[in-house]
Amino acid sequence: MKTFRNFSRHLIALTLGAMVLTVASCAAKNDKSIVVASTTSTQDSGLFDYLLPIVKERTGITVEVIAQGTGQALDTARRGDADVVFVHARSEELKFVAAGESLKRYPVMYNDFVLIGPKSDPAGIAGMKKVERALQAIKEKGATFISRGDRSGTHIAELNLWKSAGIDIDQAKGPWYQSIGQGMGAALNTASASNAYVLSDRGTWIHFKNKGELQIVVQGDARLFNQYGVMLVNPEKHSNVKKILGQEFIDYLISPAGQADIARYKVEDQQLFYPNANDPNA
Repeated sequence: MKTFRNFSRHLIALTLGAMVLTVASCAAKNDKSIVVASTTSTQDSGLFDYLLPIVKERTGITVEVIAQGTGQALDTARRGDADVVFVHARSEELKFVAAGESLKRYPVMYNDFVLIGPKSDPAGIAGMKKVERALQAIKEKGATFISRGDRSGTHIAELNLWKSAGIDIDQAKGPWYQSIGQGMGAALNTASASNAYVLSDRGTWIHFKNKGELQIVVQGDARLFNQYGVMLVNPEKHSNVKKILGQEFIDYLISPAGQADIARYKVEDQQLFYPNANDPNA
């Protein structure tokens, strides 16, 4: 009798164990979630709040976003802590692919950067057509400028613009140049609080509520073009990467339906992003 009871207990334990494994296996199969490391501008502009419910409805995929500066997002992807990376620094994205961290970069959309400043405009740059000349004036007047300083796509663009203006910002910066090491929303809040100049992507600026005395002072220069790209993290380097789901998310973004959904996103009747997945040079 004792032997039978032990056998029965053993059989029950095996059955329960098999049930747990089956449930876990089914849960794994039904897990349609991915992690996307992305720039703060896609988050701060409100794009993801609008787009991700549509992604869920169209594909069944739940997307968890890690919003960071582009440099940090690429580092997250290099560690294998994301399935997809969606950023806006083309030169860094191409380096990412060249290093084998992804097999392909896909252009998705664009908007532009704008130079924001106080209505009092102490540098006298409002309405200038050339952003380099505006930056030279800011430096010459010692007008307060807020830099994100976080290796983001916007920060990289800002550094390139100083260089184009013939200014070595590491050598030229003084108390007027404040590097905060934070995202776009925080940089705009800091600029608003101190009536300072700041470079912003247009999408985040339009979505930003705490404008205070800030306004767009320079826009429209071709150098302010802002392209976004998306990449699947290389599953050969990181076995945990959800290759099929990640690629399905990318395929949606660059599909006619996804591109149309992106184009439909507006704030105050202003379109924030312009799809261009079909542009081979983007």
